[in-house]
Amino acid sequence: MFREALESINGRTEGALGSLIMGTDGIAVEKLLLEGGIEANIDVAAAEVTSLVRSAQRAGRDTGMGAVREIILTFEGMNLIARLITADYFVVLALHPDGNLGRGRFELRKAELDLAREFAM
Repeated sequence: MFREALESINGRTEGALGSLIMGTDGIAVEKLLLEGGIEANIDVAAAEVTSLVRSAQRAGRDTGMGAVREIILTFEGMNLIARLITADYFVVLALHPDGNLGRGRFELRKAELDLAREFAM
């Protein structure tokens, strides 16, 4: 199920470099990196995003704004979108700077809905 979700995200998003399902402990549950993603060390970048996710979760709790849904990071060489599935797991999509950010966000939202059922078990 996890691999199929990542294949769908990568396959439907123009400019995708790879996608991963991460735990908030920084460990990848599943990853599917495309050629450009392997060279860009996306798995290392996704692990670093974990601390941002935890900080955002804490900020949401402390300020009463609620749970984090999505974090977007834009770098010169890549865009990263992290979409939370549960409080403990999230999916990350890495995109080429010219990739389709809107489509990527849409595909992650669909994946969140599908994967949430799997993580609820």
